[in-house]
Amino acid sequence: MTFFPYLLEGLARTVSIKRSRSYGNDVGREAAIALAKEARRNELVLSSTGTIRNNKSSKFTSVCSKRGNKGINQDSFVVWEDYGFQEDMMFCGIFDGHGPWGHVVAKQVRQLLPSALLCNWQETIALRSPSEDPEADFESLSWFEIWKQSYLKTYAAMDLELKHNRRIDSYHSGTTALTIVKQGDHLIIANIGDCRAVLATTSDHSSLLPIQLTVDFKPDLPQEAERITQSRGKVSSSHDEPGVYRVWNPNGETPGFAISRAFGDYCVKEYGLISVPDVTHRKISSQDQFVILATDGVWDVISNKEAVRIVSSAPDREKSAKRLVECAAQEWKRKRRGFAVDDISAICLFFDAAWTQAANYSLKVTKELSP
Repeated sequence: MTFFPYLLEGLARTVSIKRSRSYGNDVGREAAIALAKEARRNELVLSSTGTIRNNKSSKFTSVCSKRGNKGINQDSFVVWEDYGFQEDMMFCGIFDGHGPWGHVVAKQVRQLLPSALLCNWQETIALRSPSEDPEADFESLSWFEIWKQSYLKTYAAMDLELKHNRRIDSYHSGTTALTIVKQGDHLIIANIGDCRAVLATTSDHSSLLPIQLTVDFKPDLPQEAERITQSRGKVSSSHDEPGVYRVWNPNGETPGFAISRAFGDYCVKEYGLISVPDVTHRKISSQDQFVILATDGVWDVISNKEAVRIVSSAPDREKSAKRLVECAAQEWKRKRRGFAVDDISAICLFFDAAWTQAANYSLKVTKELSP
């Protein structure tokens, strides 16, 4: 594994002055921000609808976002190819803001989180005990724990930064955050909120099957509801929205939030809503074809199976994310007639160089999903 020299220099200084933690963190953060700026100059970072094609590897990414009719688009996303200037790494993140300042919160997280995670990950590696093998196998528990601890530290710091940022009102506003780091043939997934990651894998019968990699963190999930009620928060649904459970403060006076984990939303943070991510790992096999990251604007009207079918049947994978977003927009009009269409965003990350459709997925999806 190789590291970008400038970042290593900053992290070496961090190790040498471990007793001055704040200064060391500043050095590492500056180095990570510098890497992000350099990546943008090299067109390795994408934060608007489009595609990233890596000529050095088989990875290919398609991204699309469509504003709903609720006002400004509060979805935000980022794809960073050669994450940290390491050719075997990629960062993907998708964020769904909510509340009056939701779009601002989502953009702030999009801008700061990738470089902050990179800084914490590299710092954790640099601060490992000398007795630990630097070439340790990725599958070892300690190696995954490095990623997990880096994610936990980064999400906690990100939430704290929002709390103290006087230019952003995140008291009644916040954002979900679903991020994936692809390192070699491994995926590290971290999630808060109800964005979802779905993997498309080939079955023994050569058809594509969906595997959901994340949990939709809704307030009525047993473990989430238990934490909220133990923190004196309330979980309930209204007559206007039957089946939609929300988090409330004890008096029920704050805006109810339909998610149990998010950045921001400080009006209910002391009542059980948290920003602690669920961090998991998946090793990519030869059967795995691509992964979809999407906001709930997709998943509220498109099933996992339908999403895999739509993406796999796209004649041009450069437009696969756009195809999924457009199909979701059609389904909103058909299934949610009379409701305001949500913002819809998706990232499609392909693993293999050759784009071959599964034999059982030649169905004309657009025709099937049309009104």
